[in-house]
Amino acid sequence: MRGILASSIGVTCAAALALPLAPPAAASARTPAPAADVATRTAETADARADVPGSTQSLPLRPLTHDRASGAVLGLTPRTVRTFSLLGVVWDDPSADLHGRVQVRTRAAGTGEWTDWQDVETHYTQHGADPDSPEAASGTVRGATAPLWVGESDGVEVRVLPEPDPGGHGEHGEQPGERGEPEDAGPSDAGSGGGPSGGEGAGDADEVSALPAGMRLDLVDPGEAGPEESAEPAEGAEPAESAEIPRTGVMTAAAKAASAVNSALVPLGATEIPSLTAEETREELVSLRGPELTEQQQAKPYIGPRPAIVTRRGWGADESLREGSFVYTSTVKAAFVHHTASGNNYSCSQAPSLIRGFYRYHTRSLGWRDIGYNFLIDKCGRIYEGRAGGVAKPVKGAHTMGFNSKTTGIAVIGSYGSKKPSSKAVKAVARLTAWKLGLHGRNPKKKTSLTSGGGNLYAKGTKVKMKVISGHRDGFNTSCPGGKLYKKLSSVRSKAATYQGR
Repeated sequence: MRGILASSIGVTCAAALALPLAPPAAASARTPAPAADVATRTAETADARADVPGSTQSLPLRPLTHDRASGAVLGLTPRTVRTFSLLGVVWDDPSADLHGRVQVRTRAAGTGEWTDWQDVETHYTQHGADPDSPEAASGTVRGATAPLWVGESDGVEVRVLPEPDPGGHGEHGEQPGERGEPEDAGPSDAGSGGGPSGGEGAGDADEVSALPAGMRLDLVDPGEAGPEESAEPAEGAEPAESAEIPRTGVMTAAAKAASAVNSALVPLGATEIPSLTAEETREELVSLRGPELTEQQQAKPYIGPRPAIVTRRGWGADESLREGSFVYTSTVKAAFVHHTASGNNYSCSQAPSLIRGFYRYHTRSLGWRDIGYNFLIDKCGRIYEGRAGGVAKPVKGAHTMGFNSKTTGIAVIGSYGSKKPSSKAVKAVARLTAWKLGLHGRNPKKKTSLTSGGGNLYAKGTKVKMKVISGHRDGFNTSCPGGKLYKKLSSVRSKAATYQGR
């Protein structure tokens, strides 16, 4: 997920040597944290259900120390805050890169114990909308780190350590992979906008990079768990198949609209779209897209059985947070696989809370029109509807900057740079892509042609040959979806093709 331009090993060592600025975890745990003056942004909740309100606290970062070797260090000293479960650092300019290291410690609300320092993924906005798109040009979009899930907490400490100016070096942590192949551009044409914004931090390699302006820590409370979150499947078990049971209570107009776009699949207000058999899926394909199918597709459609999908209502989306309209692209030619880089310290029963947190972070903190991903998958293999517009429709997401048109984005919840994804999650990616790509006649083992909307690998307008199932790093200079998950994509393609009957 990171478009990083310097070695983190050197930065880590320098930071550790230069900044013994915080007390050890045990010492901080013994010292009561001072109360903080908290600037709070709480979204309007007229459209929210009472059991899932949620909120965002926004705390401006302040200088902690400064020296020639490390530059100005921003952060917050230990403090007590309202309960939250997810956090991220946000800044004003979405085109400004954060060349530095973000570390946080949090205090568990239940035990009062402080965690050790944790690193936050600093390069995240490459998951956003395409440059020059209406969503990117809305004037509300901000730069940010990845969200980090920390569980229910009531205390926080943060520090941002700038790193030496990258001087044009390549991305740190990038795993060698199979890039897309440009059709009409040589190496000199394949890249735009990969450097620091506006010359910030430009200079000799031994100079310190400037940090983006307006940096603040956003603390997200995803809201209370709804009744659907009470049961947790064992990590080795198949996700439970729940009935098409609507939530109780009156649905708002926005909630009805988000549910109605799936009305060809389930009744209004359903919390889960159930799985279908292969034959049922083929029959549904003809009913959904019959006039668009060729005679051969109608005679023998290649599509995987539809998997069970938890709807937005199922995971408790507050539909007042997103923009009201739905945005579509013309078709789905490829699927990009991501990881959320939010850490792996969550239980499957908490996944709806994480998704509500991502959703609030994307809309209220980053200023996006909705959650960026089209689908999300937890470690138990359960699949969730992401951006609103209908799971069987070509909804345009904000997941792979430059390649959001004619694609779908699937995020596996967790961080998979050094940790292997669960077999259940990998299987779910294969099942979902076999169905979603099958709706549009795509072969998971083939390649397709996509046109870049602009990014740091391919200039705007460049036609690129891309695998039908690709990793985020294939379309953008980043380490997402993590090396361990990326290595699983070959088997995902084979399994998806098998599910389609190829």
